Amino acid sequence: MAETMQSLDQLSALKPAAAPEAPKYVQKLDKQGRAYATGKRKDAVARVWVKPGAGRITINTRDVEAYFARPVLRMLIQQPLVATNRAGQYDVTCTVSGGGLSGQAGAVRHGLSKALMNYEPDLRGALKRGGFITRDARVVERKKYGKAKARRSFQFSKR
Repeated sequence: MAETMQSLDQLSALKPAAAPEAPKYVQKLDKQGRAYATGKRKDAVARVWVKPGAGRITINTRDVEAYFARPVLRMLIQQPLVATNRAGQYDVTCTVSGGGLSGQAGAVRHGLSKALMNYEPDLRGALKRGGFITRDARVVERKKYGKAKARRSFQFSKR
């Protein structure tokens, strides 16, 4: 139990409680030497595996150029690798399901960022500065009864 203080001199003699240490992040690999992470965006969920290699990105057993035809979506996936100067150093394998192409690309980017962080914990600072680790929680608002969509009312006529 704590002792009662009689003067301010005794207060200065007390040692402050030790500050909690920052958590140490460690490398997490499976038996094949790959790092795994799950990425999410809207309704899309991506499972991502990263291992050292020539820089090939495979999504649902198809090449990234075949799966994501739009250059903007391919650029979105490359962002974590470019931000950490690791483009062309890792082979990325993904399985992605749900949502549309834009949500799937965002899910792959989120999963790739987390998998890179599991493989190289030192990259956490650069990935966090770029905002790649944070899961974008925005989802489609549900439709309400008595409304045409989530907020849109039916057309009003006085007659």
